[in-house]
Amino acid sequence: MTTDTPPDSDEAQKKMVCELALRAAEVCAQGRYLESEAMFRRALDRAELIFADDDTQLLPLLNNFAVLYKYSGRFDEAERMYRRALRIAESRFGEIHAVVATLYHNLGGLEHARGNYAAGEPLARRSVEIRRALLGEDHPDVAADMAALAGILDGLGRYDESEPIYHRALEIFERESGPDNYEIAINLNNLAAVYAAQGKLEDAERMYCRALAIKRRLLGVNHPDVAVTLNNLALLAKRRGEPIRAAAMYERALVIFEGALQPTHPRLLTCRANYEKLRRTLARSAAQKKI
Repeated sequence: MTTDTPPDSDEAQKKMVCELALRAAEVCAQGRYLESEAMFRRALDRAELIFADDDTQLLPLLNNFAVLYKYSGRFDEAERMYRRALRIAESRFGEIHAVVATLYHNLGGLEHARGNYAAGEPLARRSVEIRRALLGEDHPDVAADMAALAGILDGLGRYDESEPIYHRALEIFERESGPDNYEIAINLNNLAAVYAAQGKLEDAERMYCRALAIKRRLLGVNHPDVAVTLNNLALLAKRRGEPIRAAAMYERALVIFEGALQPTHPRLLTCRANYEKLRRTLARSAAQKKI
C-alpha cells in the first residue's frame, strides 16, 4: 500500500521548486525573459528556505538563473549566480566534474558578453581542459567548449587560432547531430564573423544565412537569437554596399529585440544605434541627390 506525499512536506516542496525552475528555464529558452525571471525568483526564494546552502540540487536553478541574467544584460547578477554555483560544485564534486566544466564555460561566456575577452580566456580554457579529461577529444560537449574558447579568441583578434577551432567543432557537431543542431548555428554565426573580419564577405554571408535558417527552424522567427544574426547580416549588407537591404534587416531585428528585451539591453541598444547610423547615411545620400 502506498501513500501520497503530503503537499507541505519537504519532499513535495523540493519537487515543486524543481518543477518551477525547469519551467522557468523552458520559458527563458523561448526568449520570454521577463516572465522567466519572475518564475526563477519564486523558485529561488522557495529553494533557499528548504535546501541547505551547499545542496547540489541548487545547481541547475543557480546556473539557469544566471543564464537568464546574462541574456537580459545583467552581467553582475549573472556572475554572482555562477560563482555561487561554482563554489558548491567544486566543494561537493571536486575540480574535475562535468558540472564544474559547464560553470567555467558559462563564466567564460559571460566575460565574452561583457567584452572582457582577456578575462574570459582562462575560464574557457579551463572548461576545455576539464571536459577533455572527462570525455576525450571528439565529444560534442568538448566541441561546445572549444567553440566558446574560439569566440573569445575572436574578441582578442586572434582569428588564425579561432578559425580552425570552429571548423573542428562544426565537424564534430555535424557528425554527431546532423545539420540542424543549435550549436551548429552558433558556430556558423561566429565563423561568419571571422570571415567578415578577414574581408571574406561572400563566405561570411553564406555562413550567416545558413545560421539564420537553422535558428528560425529551431527557435521560431521571433526569437532574440534570430535577431542577433539579422543584425550581423545587416552589418554585412552595409559593408557590401547594400544599405536598403541592411535597413530592412535592422528593422526586423529591432522588432524582435523590442518584443523580448528590456529597453536598456546592450543588444537592443547596439542594434538601434546601428540602424540609426544607417538611416542618417541614407538621409544624407538622398539629400545630396536632390541638390
